[in-house]
Amino acid sequence: MAGLVIKPRARIFHGHDWIFSGEVLKAFGDPQDGEVISLKDGKDRLLGSAIYNGKSQIVARRFSRRRQDLDLEFFQRRVAQALEYRARRGANPELCRIIWSESDGLPGVIVDRYGDQLVLQTLTLAMDQRKQLVVDALTAVLGPLTIVERNDAPVRRAEGLELATGTLAGETKAADIDVHGLRFELDLLRAQKTGFYLDQLQHYSAVAAFARGRRVLDCFTSQGAFALACARADAAQVTAVEASSESVKAARTNGARNGLKVNWVEEDVFQFLRGAEKADAQYDLIILDPPSFTKTKGGLHGAMRGYRELHVRAFKMLSKDGLLASFSCSHHVSEAAFAQMIADALVDARRSARRLRRFEQAMDHPVLPTLPETEYFKGVLLEMMPGR
Repeated sequence: MAGLVIKPRARIFHGHDWIFSGEVLKAFGDPQDGEVISLKDGKDRLLGSAIYNGKSQIVARRFSRRRQDLDLEFFQRRVAQALEYRARRGANPELCRIIWSESDGLPGVIVDRYGDQLVLQTLTLAMDQRKQLVVDALTAVLGPLTIVERNDAPVRRAEGLELATGTLAGETKAADIDVHGLRFELDLLRAQKTGFYLDQLQHYSAVAAFARGRRVLDCFTSQGAFALACARADAAQVTAVEASSESVKAARTNGARNGLKVNWVEEDVFQFLRGAEKADAQYDLIILDPPSFTKTKGGLHGAMRGYRELHVRAFKMLSKDGLLASFSCSHHVSEAAFAQMIADALVDARRSARRLRRFEQAMDHPVLPTLPETEYFKGVLLEMMPGR
């Protein structure tokens, strides 16, 4: 088996599973892109098996600490282990992320389940080359289901992969899901990301618990989950803002299905907030759940500027004891940086607040302490302090 000798003090010696190009001492056996390779230290000791891509900045991703090939039996075992992990923790087997990349020992593989349909992403070259094996393993473990490919994530380009969507098995249809009593119809081939924000499932009702009698503004509403949860919780009024016309159309449909009244606004959120501030609009609960503002470290500065502007405007429009639920889904925005941005925005807005709770990544998106890239989600619920 071809492989790489890794430099001393590389992050893999501290538990990380990625090898960056600058951490390679030398290659042996002429490793080819997409191959399974061996990783060794300078004393020829095995560090594990990895997938290789010399065109990527991350040249190798370890998936096992022993010699291991990527065959059907391997994929079936990893899928079964991932399902068993979630079953023991009470995840809804019909609505959850059943494979979360490195956190389930399958680098670059993401699988979300919506009833009798699965959405698959293969974001690394080696896994994309073995896409049919992944499909076969999912079918062997779960039985015949529709499997949709949503390989339209731009991150694939870092692996030299083209973007693609389509149906890999079965027949695609509109997915009908139940989220704490709310019904949503999803177009799995066109909806954002892999169809729905499964990482927010538990948070919709948690935020809506504070909505009764309040004027609610839901920014970046996507398909309207937060807005509809608040409307069902007897909010006084709910306004939901989203720039995507397709998402607004889906949100309107979901609102009608659930018999709930929401003021849907198709507009850029920043533009809406500027106009609302000029009009002296005021809300009692504002939800900020933007898409990731940056996929790279290089875009972090601009992302933090965007987050700060959002929060300053939101703080200025909150009533004296208003609430802000704020979320970030960018790994590159650390929890410390997110907290500091909120503190800075409070100072800019001349407001004071108390933190009521933190929001964390759902358990079906498990985090590896040695691989911080598996943790991307963070959120807080803040309450304004009157008279300050």
